[in-house]
Amino acid sequence: MRAALELAGIRKSFDGFVALDGAAFCAEWGEMHALLGENGAGKSSLMNIAAGLYAPEAGSIRVGGQTARLAGPRDAAALGIGMVHQHFKLVQPFTVAQNILLCNPLSRDAGGFGAKLKRIEGEIRVRAAELGFEIDPLQQVHRLSIAEQQRVEILKVLLAGARILILDEPTAVLTDSEAERLLQTVRRLAQGGAAVILVTHKMADVRAYADRVTVMRAGRTVRTLDPKQTSTDELVKLIVGDAVTPPQRRARLPGEVQLRIRGLQLGILCGIDLEVRAGEIYGLAGVGGNGQPELAEAIMGLAAPSAGEIHLEANGSIAAIPADRYGIALAGALSVAENFAIGEAASGRYGSVWRLRQSSIGATAQAAIGAFNVQGVRSVWQKAALLSGGNAQKLVLAREFSKRPRFVLAHSPSRGLDVRASAEVHERLLAARDDGAAVLLISEDLDEVLSLADRVGVMSRGRIVAELAQPADRQAIGRAMVDHA
Repeated sequence: MRAALELAGIRKSFDGFVALDGAAFCAEWGEMHALLGENGAGKSSLMNIAAGLYAPEAGSIRVGGQTARLAGPRDAAALGIGMVHQHFKLVQPFTVAQNILLCNPLSRDAGGFGAKLKRIEGEIRVRAAELGFEIDPLQQVHRLSIAEQQRVEILKVLLAGARILILDEPTAVLTDSEAERLLQTVRRLAQGGAAVILVTHKMADVRAYADRVTVMRAGRTVRTLDPKQTSTDELVKLIVGDAVTPPQRRARLPGEVQLRIRGLQLGILCGIDLEVRAGEIYGLAGVGGNGQPELAEAIMGLAAPSAGEIHLEANGSIAAIPADRYGIALAGALSVAENFAIGEAASGRYGSVWRLRQSSIGATAQAAIGAFNVQGVRSVWQKAALLSGGNAQKLVLAREFSKRPRFVLAHSPSRGLDVRASAEVHERLLAARDDGAAVLLISEDLDEVLSLADRVGVMSRGRIVAELAQPADRQAIGRAMVDHA
């Protein structure tokens, strides 16, 4: 078979973090090719390069056997590459036809807007019928279900001329029946001669629908093989790597339960039961999109559960380290000092809430950023948005741990950080544990969980599907992560 899309020796870094290191991938015409790996393996980054969204620092791209230089998504689209992202890129108040017209070559043809819209509505009806999609081109997008919006995204790239179709985690937000219907549809596209690339972490989808699978780990391409000729255990080992002996842990007497969750339901969460004890780190592993944000939001009080209860016994303060450090943990437009002090503004520590002592806030913040090695702070009154990701996270840690917390929620605390910054975050979590705090670590980084946790839970499809004591079997964790996905 002829190669449709070839990437070789691809390197890409973000703010010093190497996301791709010599990665390679080759999809052929007429096949459905899966790209498998943990979160952070580099799958989406590699496909974003193929779609023209990122520019590689090294390596080559070939489309249909010809060398391609992609200055942006328009260049990729001109070569017949279309990508359907995990987070849809649709204008919600617009109709289906208006959304598709926005990025369709027809929009550059002669004629008035009304005539173009009529023509695209007709094309949508014809192509939707061919694919078995039930889509009304006049319906506003915000009135469509998630599955219907995904069909709109697929129609959008196909009507723009895509013959190389990249689907990023396409079944992550679909029910089993919706996922089956979608995968059968795109499978038919591949059988008709297109190249379909399925970026996923779901083993069952790969084994049922893919002709070949390429496994990535830590920004590198590990291997390409036939999923139907490969055992699940072998694929799991390729995804998560060889078992690593965890560090020796001193014996610890279990403390009192600090966090107790019973029957929690919220969004994808369907009956979470969980206990975290004083003096332990409970690591919750799992591939992203399985309910981790909903669980963290419920514990932090940012979302009200539809059922179940959360009980905190923490006699003292609670520390929260959200995954979204700029969206939730910090207010970028406020100063470093204001972000540090805001949690205790009403406590009286800095005077009346109506007349805060700026000198006291500044001095306390200055001492904290020194103690937590927050770099890049020329003045504590500079905006927090000017801090790098690692130093922004250390500012969050300085604020949260200045209260000597009894319970710590840490959601992806080292995501996007370099080795040194990650090590400092981990040291703070271990110190809190050793000081008697209960720590709930929610992370998609299996190495992070295994290196820090005293007990490990595995989350999949809104449930905790396994719980293991340390030293935990890496392969057993990996199997639980993918078998239930």
